[in-house]
Amino acid sequence: MNALTIRDFSVSLGDGPVLEHVNLHIQPGELVGLIGPNGAGKTSLMRAALGLIPATGHCSLAGLDDRSRARTVAWMPQDRSVAWPISVAALVMLGRMPHRMPGQRPSAQDHDQVAAAIRQVGLAGFEQRAVTRLSAGERTRALIARALAQQTPLVMADEPIAGLDPAHQITTMETFSGIAASGRSVLVSMHDLGLAARHCTRLILVGEGRVVADGTPQQVLTADHLARIFHIEAFLHSTDHGPVFQSLRVLGP
Repeated sequence: MNALTIRDFSVSLGDGPVLEHVNLHIQPGELVGLIGPNGAGKTSLMRAALGLIPATGHCSLAGLDDRSRARTVAWMPQDRSVAWPISVAALVMLGRMPHRMPGQRPSAQDHDQVAAAIRQVGLAGFEQRAVTRLSAGERTRALIARALAQQTPLVMADEPIAGLDPAHQITTMETFSGIAASGRSVLVSMHDLGLAARHCTRLILVGEGRVVADGTPQQVLTADHLARIFHIEAFLHSTDHGPVFQSLRVLGP
């Protein structure tokens, strides 16, 4: 069974369409990178799939009540702000709410999942630190931990590595790879094509108001797609350590 199915899906904002007639299927075990230039509709597509903005067409998440949706998909938006000084452990525990009845106290399993998620993102020792006292990168990792603790079949994250240093960008993508390897599914929007090529099992390229390409990094990051959609020339090579991608120059009009 697919973790996410979208058919003939169209999203409009304001007076015009953003994306039209999108079809995609995300299967268990996939780490899918959603790529495209600024304004291509990556965030809009993810938000529409979650029912946060209007869309037409079919989405397998439609019709779920809030509790069922929260048990099906963990969502990490671009906005990393936290307005109240709760602890890291309390923030991550929010990811366990869909698994408890209203008013029910956290179980031993809830605490174990929270502790494991905090360790996964490298924040062990920060459990009682107020989230408002974290750096921007640490706060991002705490929010990733909240999504991990939710233990859903599907994780959707909008620019999850933005603001992280290179080491934590890599470890975050390795964490997502581990989630996919466990049989769950991950959909992440990304601007770093090098990390996308290296870690994602599949890429979906959006541009020109539609899905331009959907396949392996080698199938999607072609010279034609890079020139037409991103207006760049780049180097992509398969090595013993996986694909290596480097943007080289901006192409003229």
